[in-house]
Amino acid sequence: MTNSTLKTILQHRSIRKFTSTEIDEQALTLILQAACNGSTMGNMQLYSIIVTKDKEKMKEMAPLHFNQPIATNAPAILTFVADFNRFNKYCEYRGAETDAYSNLQSYHWAVIDAIIAAQNACVAAESLGLGICWLGTITFNADKFIEALKLPKHTVPVACIAIGYPDEQPELTDKLPLETLVHYETYNDYTKESIDWLYADKEAHENTKKLLEENNLPNLARIFTERRYKKADNEHYAKVLENVMKEQGFY
Repeated sequence: MTNSTLKTILQHRSIRKFTSTEIDEQALTLILQAACNGSTMGNMQLYSIIVTKDKEKMKEMAPLHFNQPIATNAPAILTFVADFNRFNKYCEYRGAETDAYSNLQSYHWAVIDAIIAAQNACVAAESLGLGICWLGTITFNADKFIEALKLPKHTVPVACIAIGYPDEQPELTDKLPLETLVHYETYNDYTKESIDWLYADKEAHENTKKLLEENNLPNLARIFTERRYKKADNEHYAKVLENVMKEQGFY
C-alpha cells in the first residue's frame, strides 16, 4: 500500500548540488503554506521562517555555515526560528501577562513547532520536484545568525534548509532497520548483541568502508566521536547555545 506522499518521503535524499534555475514563486509559496499548516502547540504557531534568496546575503552568512558550497549555491535558504516574540507581543497588546513564556518549557514548544514546519517544507519541496538539504550549522553559530538575521529577543534559529532543483541524483542514504528505532508499549533497551545485529548492515555498507579508509579508523562509531562530532566541539557549541537561550530570554 503506497501513495504519492509516501513515495516522496521514502525516496528522500539530501541534494547538495543545484541547477541555476530559480524556484518558481508559486512553488515557493506552496512550500511555505505547507510549512505553516503543520501541527503546533496550542495552535500558537511559535515559529517564523526567514527566506533568503539574495546572493549577497548568502555570501555574508556563508562563513557561519562553515563555507559549505551549498550555502551560496542554493536558489533559496529557509531558516526556521523558534519564535515566542510574536506571541508575547500579541499577549502584551491584549493586556495579558507576558512573562509566562520566558522559560525552557516554552523554548521547547517553539523548537518543536519550528521543526515540524521545517519537515513539512521539506516534504512539500520534494513533492514538487525540488531537492533539499538540512544545514546543521544553524545551531552551531546561533548567536551569529541572530545578529545576521536581526532576530529579536525570544527567538532562536533552530533549523535551516537549502532548496533548489537537483543537479545530482545521489543514492539513497543507508538507514538503520525499522526494528532499531521503533519500540512498542515500552522502551526496549539495547544489548551488545542487539547493537551488533542492528548496526551490521550499516557497518558493512560500502560508504562506511570508504569512510573508514579515508579516516584511518577501525569503526564508524569512532568516526563520529573522533572526527565528526568531537567532545570539545560539542561542549563549546553547547555553551554557545546555552548563552543564546539566556540572552534571548528563555533560560
